[in-house]
Amino acid sequence: MSFPNLYYKRITATAKACYICYKPTTAVLATIDTSDFLYTCTTHLSDHGFATRVLEPESENKIGISVEEIAKLREEWEEKQKRKKEKEKEKADKDKTAEGEKKEDDGKSEKSSKVPGSLPTSGSLSPRPTHEKYILHRDIFALRVSEHRRRRQTSQAKDLAPRLPGAPSSSLS
Repeated sequence: MSFPNLYYKRITATAKACYICYKPTTAVLATIDTSDFLYTCTTHLSDHGFATRVLEPESENKIGISVEEIAKLREEWEEKQKRKKEKEKEKADKDKTAEGEKKEDDGKSEKSSKVPGSLPTSGSLSPRPTHEKYILHRDIFALRVSEHRRRRQTSQAKDLAPRLPGAPSSSLS
């Protein structure tokens, strides 16, 4: 079982010993599925011999459209969809009323002008908070992988030990 060399910095409520210097710290580097995590000081995070921060460009710079323009286009599209559904319902209602008048001469027909609601869109879109991403130095990452391998092997040995035959207890004669 291997895990990627991509760690996210998170802050915890309880301080534990740093992986390197054993000073109490609340900063944790954890993988996305938290299969591996280690407490580290913020000073070690700035050390390039330990970890390197991964900088990601802004998503709006990738496509060249601002968030406001996206929100405006989304609202226009939703309005068009509402109008389209209303036209379809009106057409369906007219067909139903025509059929209802043919079948029943009472003239009672029910119209449902209920438009299905869509999710409300917020005017101000705030970017969701993301954790800082780090890549461990190759030697530190190799230590983490070997430690996980050692843990897995010891747990497998403990599971396998009861199934192995015991040493003979009788004397040889």
